[in-house]
Amino acid sequence: MKARVKWVEERTFVGESGSGHKLVMGTASGPEGKTPGPSPMELVLIGTGGCSAYDVVHILEKGREAVEDCVVELDADRAETDPKVFTRIHMHFIVKGRALSTDKVKRAIGLSIDKYCSASAMMAKTAKITHDFEVIDTAAK
Repeated sequence: MKARVKWVEERTFVGESGSGHKLVMGTASGPEGKTPGPSPMELVLIGTGGCSAYDVVHILEKGREAVEDCVVELDADRAETDPKVFTRIHMHFIVKGRALSTDKVKRAIGLSIDKYCSASAMMAKTAKITHDFEVIDTAAK
């Protein structure tokens, strides 16, 4: 896997993945008080949620569950001193679908966090990772 990060100006950078996708990152405020993009650490947190959500959807689909949507809301704390690693991450999953099995959703989330998600495995080296979930039955409407 390869990537490239190029400095643009001030504290703005453009990252490019080996597959050619680009994104703007920044940590300094611009003239309007806004950052030009998420900070690199925000991207690490987003990546952790994305890695796990990908797993959950994949596991549920493989188990023939009628999953329609999966959202992961993340809440995290970082150390106060450098290198300011993540020390706590809570992941709240909201999984929607038709007559989803709560047990299968619970199992998929557990497998992701404990076995398959590379990002959460790395984050668990410094952060306590917790999770919970809710299942919304779209067939009940």
